[in-house]
Amino acid sequence: MKSQVRGGTRWKRFAVVMVPSVAATAAIGVGLAQGVLAASFSISGQEFKVKAAELEGYDFVQYGSYVKGKDLKGGDLSEPVAVSGFSEAYITDMCQSVVTPNVPFIGTVSLQLRAGTKGKSEKEDRRVYAKGIYLDVSSLEANAQFENIDIGVAAGALGKDNDGKPNGKPGIQPGTESKAHPYGFSQRAEKAVLKDVHQKAWATTAATFKLPDLKLSLHRGAVECF
Repeated sequence: MKSQVRGGTRWKRFAVVMVPSVAATAAIGVGLAQGVLAASFSISGQEFKVKAAELEGYDFVQYGSYVKGKDLKGGDLSEPVAVSGFSEAYITDMCQSVVTPNVPFIGTVSLQLRAGTKGKSEKEDRRVYAKGIYLDVSSLEANAQFENIDIGVAAGALGKDNDGKPNGKPGIQPGTESKAHPYGFSQRAEKAVLKDVHQKAWATTAATFKLPDLKLSLHRGAVECF
């Protein structure tokens, strides 16, 4: 399956889009205030792919929303997404890739990022760690297991007790409330374990994102994680 791409890209645009986006995505221990970026940034015109051996997440929530931005030709872009949120998540053997087409004098260029392995003991645990993470997903394939799951919760009730007061768990991502219907479908679970993950997404935001053993590489042609 090929990553979705739109239009041509000049070399300067490639440099501006690709390099800073890596710094933002791979920032180690950024400690961003939860939801600040999600409320303000316009998505790029490129989806990216994420593959992982396992994702172990806590206080899972999922609801429908949409993202807006510009495609690679500068036209308006609006796409539906399933937003998945976790208070904490641990990711094993993560690979992330994005393809930029039609770079002058080079052709198609792929960026690939890898991080996170699980050792034989707790001290050797080198998994990717994320706190307060939200993923704007367009497609997902995995073997999933949930603990204490509630399906069919009103999205506006996520992150709240029965009396409507915040309970400290993830809800609709702060700053994006207008993009989700408060009475629309959602689900939540105390724990989610997803194995053999193949995901396409438009954006990821996190309060903290730590990537042990980070490796970043550029390739000619379409070199994707799956």
